[in-house]
Amino acid sequence: MGRIKEKFDLIVVGGGHAGCEAAAAAANMGSKVLLITMNMTNLAQMSCNPSVGGIAKGQIVREIDALGGYTGIVADNTMIQFRMLNLSKGPAMWSPRAQNDRVLYSLEWRSILEGINNLDFWQDIVTSVIVKGQKAVGVKTLMGLNFFSKTVVLSNGTFLNGIIHIGIKQFSGGRIGEGTSKNLTENLKDLGILSSRMKTGTPVRADGRSLDFSKMIEQKGDKIPGKFSFASTRKLTKQRSCFLTYTNPEVHEILKQGFDQSPLFTGRIKGRGPRYCPSIEDKIERFASKDKHQLFIEPEGWNTVEYYVNGFSSSLPEEIQFKALRKVPGFKNAKFFRPGYAIEYDYFPPSQLSFNLETKQIENLFFAGQINGTTGYEEAAAQGLMAGINAHLKVKQKPGFILKRSEAYIGVLIDDLITKGTDEPYRMFTSRAEYRILLRQDNADFRLTEKSHELGLAKPERLKELKKKYGKIRSLEKLMQEESVTPAEINPFLHTRGLSLIRQKNRIETIIQRPQVKIIDLYRNIEKIRELIDAIGKVRNDEIEEAELLVKYRSYIEKEKEVADRLGKFEDYLLPKNLNFHTILSLSYEAREKLSRIKPETIGQASRISGVSPSDVSVLIVFLGK
Repeated sequence: MGRIKEKFDLIVVGGGHAGCEAAAAAANMGSKVLLITMNMTNLAQMSCNPSVGGIAKGQIVREIDALGGYTGIVADNTMIQFRMLNLSKGPAMWSPRAQNDRVLYSLEWRSILEGINNLDFWQDIVTSVIVKGQKAVGVKTLMGLNFFSKTVVLSNGTFLNGIIHIGIKQFSGGRIGEGTSKNLTENLKDLGILSSRMKTGTPVRADGRSLDFSKMIEQKGDKIPGKFSFASTRKLTKQRSCFLTYTNPEVHEILKQGFDQSPLFTGRIKGRGPRYCPSIEDKIERFASKDKHQLFIEPEGWNTVEYYVNGFSSSLPEEIQFKALRKVPGFKNAKFFRPGYAIEYDYFPPSQLSFNLETKQIENLFFAGQINGTTGYEEAAAQGLMAGINAHLKVKQKPGFILKRSEAYIGVLIDDLITKGTDEPYRMFTSRAEYRILLRQDNADFRLTEKSHELGLAKPERLKELKKKYGKIRSLEKLMQEESVTPAEINPFLHTRGLSLIRQKNRIETIIQRPQVKIIDLYRNIEKIRELIDAIGKVRNDEIEEAELLVKYRSYIEKEKEVADRLGKFEDYLLPKNLNFHTILSLSYEAREKLSRIKPETIGQASRISGVSPSDVSVLIVFLGK
């Protein structure tokens, strides 16, 4: 076994979305980092959907950006379409989503990583973690090399003993056309870390030249496209459309012909699949009363005819997939680049981790991404960023960086994984965040950039811009609270909108609190308001919109903050590391059992464990008070 003499602060295993963010974060903070990946040409590969963001996921990408990560920047620089989802709902639900150029996305990530001085690369397969005295000290590779480091982050994605299923055919692979990583799971199990299996899948890819888009519903991007990053990234000046079409009963009947060869129904697939992104055969089986299902036809880039058939994930025989799809409107003469397939892979239940994503069994060993049972680029990237930050802090012997549930969706994600665990691919939703009014996509920089600057990630320029931005927003809020308009000034505008008129002078704040009124419209139509806002200085539309949100939803925001502060009183109340819950007989038997297994670090974490009741939490508080 060869030995590389150079020693690193951190070795990151896996060049997916988690691995790239982990390596970049630690290196930018000053650690000497080695990124080991199976294929240097596939860094941050979009294995499934060529898109970033979506419901709750868009909030995570904005949080990654606010913390100094790169996913939002790469998404902005490679997007081919942008849409803000859920605009018909309240601002807590607004979620940015981009369609991206798959090839450019990976190339952009590689360019960024190669520009980081403290970051080195090695193309190889890691077969085991080197452990001494219950501490990770490096890794061994298939080439027979030993690399040594102070910390290790594993972000292997779907490559741990990956098996691809298409009908009755199955073969090894982490993605179609790529290899798999063997031996590492067995090594980790020998170290006392429990493993299990999960399943995910990906749809057919179609040749756009053979599709009839006139039979589909065109979905254009926003007229004024937004972006993810709070930095000055590229603005989208042109966009490519996506298209919507539907399956039908004939499609379903053809698909059913392959059910007897489906690895999902015949039991060959043992791992649990994603509940919220099921395969087309699973949809037909579970929702038998539905006679159609949506399919989103999405371009894979600027200069390609390849299209992603979103909603048609499948592991049925390829001839069944193709035959059924040709009965979908617009697909009569369709040609295909490759079939959909399912993939099974190893993961490690995340309840075995601490909040800094370090394994409880082996010190200095961190897990991030699908290895923890999550699904999605955004969830993986967020974990990678946090693992990279915490690995660096561990090397510097500093406390871990932990985000609370009231501070970020990333905090919700990690708390859910560690406290509740998961036996199916975990996907983030706005409904998972109890403080979602506080965790809006528009204020991620306000919540997190200062924390990032304290860590050494966000540059001083970012903090300077943040303070400048929120200075203007506070000035706009003050203006709306203190300045008034007369009936003569505002009623003509209200009349044109069919809104009730005012009879006396009203503060601008009162007018803005009407759901139908936007400050940007008042700015464009009322001279007095335009003069007041212009007196503040040059104000961007996003600054005006955020000030408006803070005024319109002030009571909701304040109420939610009050709840978060009240519950937070015990949230960080630390539990002794060696506390024997079985000796606290006032706890219910289930609570003693689950607390002993999960070993929560705080009262807050204990309160969110399924089976631990409010009375059990009260018992703990009284016990610790003694």
